[in-house]
Amino acid sequence: MPFGPASRLGVSLFDETPPIEWIPGQSEEEKESIIQAVYRQVLGNAYVMESERLAIPESQFKLGEFSVREFVRAVAKSDLYRSRFFDNTARYRFIELNFRHLLGRAPRDLEETRLHSTILDTKGFEAEIDSYLDSDEYQDNFGENFVPYIRGYKSVAIQNMVQFTHTFQLVRGASSSSLKGDLAGKSPKLNSLVIQSIATPVVSPASDGATFRTPALGSRYRQGVGASSDGKVYRIEVTGYRSKAVNAVSKFRRSNQVFLVPYEQLSQEYQRIHQQGGIIASVSVV
Repeated sequence: MPFGPASRLGVSLFDETPPIEWIPGQSEEEKESIIQAVYRQVLGNAYVMESERLAIPESQFKLGEFSVREFVRAVAKSDLYRSRFFDNTARYRFIELNFRHLLGRAPRDLEETRLHSTILDTKGFEAEIDSYLDSDEYQDNFGENFVPYIRGYKSVAIQNMVQFTHTFQLVRGASSSSLKGDLAGKSPKLNSLVIQSIATPVVSPASDGATFRTPALGSRYRQGVGASSDGKVYRIEVTGYRSKAVNAVSKFRRSNQVFLVPYEQLSQEYQRIHQQGGIIASVSVV
C-alpha cells in the first residue's frame, strides 16, 4: 500500500482507482460493473438491496438506450434517491450531498448553494437534479460515458482552499457513506461554514483524535502586533510530491514540511505552495 497524502487522509482508494468509462463493445460483466459504480457514487456508498435496484433503467443502459449520464440521471431522480436524501433530509444537506454525489466535490460558496435552493423553490426536485447533470462542469469532467467520481479532495492550483477543506467534511474516507457513520446524519454539515467561508481542519480519519464530525477548536491567537479577531494561526503540512499543475519538479525536497501561517496570509501561502510543486496534506488551526 503506498503512503502519502492520499493514504493518510483516507482517500487512497479514490486516488488509485482510474475513472470508469463505458466503451462500445463492452461485455455484460463490464456493463454490470459500471452499474454498480453508478449506484455506489450516486447513492453515496450506501448498500443497495436487490429489490431496490432499478431494473428498467439498468436494462436500457445495457441495451445502449441510455448513456452513463442518463443512467446516473435515472438513479438520481428515482424514489430510492429521493427517499434517502430529499424527503426526510434538511434542504442544505440535500444540496451539499448532490454536489458530492453528482459533481464529486463540495459547494464552492454561499451563492452556489443559494442558486440550488432557488431551483428547488421554483422548479422542484427533478430540475435540481438536472441542474447538475446538464451543467458544463459535468460535461467537461464526466461527459456522457464516465461514471462521476469524488474529485474535490485533489489539492490543485487555482482551486478555492475553503472548498478543498470542505470536501473532507463530506467525504471521510473511501469507505464512508453519505449518511451513516456520521454524527451530522441528515443535518447540514457545511451550511455555517459556507456562509462564513471558513476553511476547516483537514484531519485523517485514522489519526489520533479524529472524529466523525469536526470538533470545537480552541484556536491559538497571535498576541501583540497583528492580534485581531482574525488572528488565528494555521498549520499547513506539505508533501514533496511532483506537481502536475505548474512545475514538473517539486521544490520541496524533504518528504514533509510544516508552515505556520496567519489567517490573512493563508490563501497566498496556499497558492505559493502549489506554484513550487508541493501538495497540501493537511490544514488545521493550531
